[in-house]
Amino acid sequence: MQSLDDLSEAGKVAYQAFLDMSHSKAAHFSYLEAIETIYRDGGVPSAAENLELEKLLASHDKNVLAFRTAMAAVTDHDEKKTLIRLMS
Repeated sequence: MQSLDDLSEAGKVAYQAFLDMSHSKAAHFSYLEAIETIYRDGGVPSAAENLELEKLLASHDKNVLAFRTAMAAVTDHDEKKTLIRLMS
């Protein structure tokens, strides 16, 4: 069974892009959840809170694109299978 150390440079870049995408997703959802909790009983988020939410979403969108690009650069089928196993 292959490990992260066995990946090509392109595979390692793709795996790091996956981690970055996972972190930005978690940050976005965490902030969204916090806002929903604060305003559960009424009220609306401030402009600054909405701006922060937009910033987090834009960062995640950028990371999704980087991940897609990095995965496309991995051309070896077996390496893609290894990456998918490592990501799950």
